[in-house]
Amino acid sequence: MTLPFALNHMTAPRVGSLAFLDLAKSLGCVGVEFRNDLGRALFEGAAPETIRAAAAERGLRILALAEVKMFNDWSDIKQAEAEALMKIAVACGAEAVSLIPRNDGVAIRSGERQKALKLALTELLPMLRAHGLKAMVEPLGFEVCSLRSKAEAVEAIEAVGGADTYRLVHDTFHHHLAGAGPIFPDYTGIVHVSGVIDPGVAVADMRDGHRVLVDADDRLGNVAQIRALLDAGYTGPISYEPFAPSVHALEDAHPALGQSMEFIRLEVARAVV
Repeated sequence: MTLPFALNHMTAPRVGSLAFLDLAKSLGCVGVEFRNDLGRALFEGAAPETIRAAAAERGLRILALAEVKMFNDWSDIKQAEAEALMKIAVACGAEAVSLIPRNDGVAIRSGERQKALKLALTELLPMLRAHGLKAMVEPLGFEVCSLRSKAEAVEAIEAVGGADTYRLVHDTFHHHLAGAGPIFPDYTGIVHVSGVIDPGVAVADMRDGHRVLVDADDRLGNVAQIRALLDAGYTGPISYEPFAPSVHALEDAHPALGQSMEFIRLEVARAVV
């Protein structure tokens, strides 16, 4: 089974941008996601146009540039952050920017969180359209997050008239933590995959550090989630995003990533929903 795999730079954060593109190409990926939160200058200081050319040379799409953090805490400062990221996204040829909600226990009450979300989506919409970009809205499953529900995100997107511009990130980790629910394949712009294999950690206690590569011990139901999305008509990229230090410490992530991708291919082909 052929699946359109991709890599988020969090998969191999120690690797420079050009080597990261080489890794994605060597694994047969369709594209990559770059990040501005790896503790160093974006693209290691290289010009965005250089990265754009390098991706094109390797036949890779730049699927998204992450991230506008706490995007639903809207302010003049947040507007400036978003505008700066969008300009870089255009210059590097990214198709979208990623929007990450507040995840600090603030603005999580019903009514308050929906109002904040709609305000941010309303303000971002003309900016995104002016730059010709999409935005990937990522609900997070953590209990302290101000946007856990995909249904709530879709309701807000439709309320602001943003269905042509906003897409959801279906993150298998966060979907599991949030209690699953509807998957909204038509709104899904990208799927993030990672696994949790620690048998001792409770779901409520799962954190980014538990997120490893998907294998047969996965507790998140990655295979079932991917199969359900495919059966519902999703055809977009499936991007690896493990956060575990054990994955980041790999000197060469290619073998482990290749094994995990092959596992998902075979199991998804076998799965029946």
